Amino acid sequence: MRIFLKAIAIENIRMQPIPMPKLDSFSKDEQYMLRSIEIAKNGLGTTAPNPMVGAVIVYEDKIIGEGYTSPFGGAHAEVNAINSVTDKSQLAKSCLYVTLEPCSHHGKTPPCADLILKHNIPRVVIGLKDPHEKVAGKGIQKLLKAKCEVVTDVLKEYCAAHHKRFLTFHLKKRPFIILKWAETDDGFIAPDKALRATNPEPYWITRAPARQLVHKWRSEEQAILVGTTTVLEDNPRLDVRSWNGKSPIRIVLDANLKITKNYHVLDGSQRTIVFTKNDKMPVATNNVSYEVLQSENLAQDICDTLHCLNIQSVLIEGGAQTLQTFIDADLWDEARIFKRAVSFKNGVAAPVIKGRMISKQAIENDQLTFIKND
Repeated sequence: MRIFLKAIAIENIRMQPIPMPKLDSFSKDEQYMLRSIEIAKNGLGTTAPNPMVGAVIVYEDKIIGEGYTSPFGGAHAEVNAINSVTDKSQLAKSCLYVTLEPCSHHGKTPPCADLILKHNIPRVVIGLKDPHEKVAGKGIQKLLKAKCEVVTDVLKEYCAAHHKRFLTFHLKKRPFIILKWAETDDGFIAPDKALRATNPEPYWITRAPARQLVHKWRSEEQAILVGTTTVLEDNPRLDVRSWNGKSPIRIVLDANLKITKNYHVLDGSQRTIVFTKNDKMPVATNNVSYEVLQSENLAQDICDTLHCLNIQSVLIEGGAQTLQTFIDADLWDEARIFKRAVSFKNGVAAPVIKGRMISKQAIENDQLTFIKND
């Protein structure tokens, strides 16, 4: 049974990395681009490895079509927007707004640039050029060659923030990495083991609404990563039991293969990748596969492998050593840290992190801080 606690309030919790001015301070093109970004968010958690693009079609200053990227393998935003237009004859006098450059190559679907030209859309406003090597300006060039008016870099900063996962993957050649943990007022993420002797299940610092929010975050990212100690002590499921969405790929660090099949992460219920230093690893079966760590640079090795596996975003939930490893390697993009007014006095110390604080907000009695790695 799924549990929904204060879903409306939690749905409205989102990070605002760029301050939003009043709407009337934006030009018409910018206002329609803002709408494109807003509807693009409907694809969060379902489109990877494709970007979650939004598109809006405007005829005589009125929106006549909208679309966002379908789950991976489905239609792109431009296709869905064009298909949503009732009177297709209006397209020849319309403007298409899109958060990312239309593709120009054949993949699982035909090129969006070709569809735009097929319908004679005379003007295309683009938020951001696509860094993917198969696009990288080719879509824009195809439109210009056909005498289409093209305007680029409209609200570029906003579009870049929206497409942060896709851009990090293609420009930095690694997944977009989000760190998450909860800590007490006195700086611990877990109590002393003596307090856990009679309770092998997770020892919660945060309350139910904050935990549900984390399940929402899990549904938004392609993968979730934890270390060996977290699995052995908490036996987590790493799914989205408290939210309506897709469970992420589970990534488990198990250098010496200490985790046995009676733990949830090896139950085969969702795709799981185990990183190990043991080259005598088990045969991949039942939705569980293994990757051998090739170097002592653990965080970089993991990032390189996940890039090869086409995984664009990872939520790292613990434990303290795993989190600190990525922090020390400077391989992280955002940190989301809960703090609650409780004290353990002793236990596992919280990671040490430096970055730019984006926001603070209260989730009932829990304080949530967003930090960005600039």
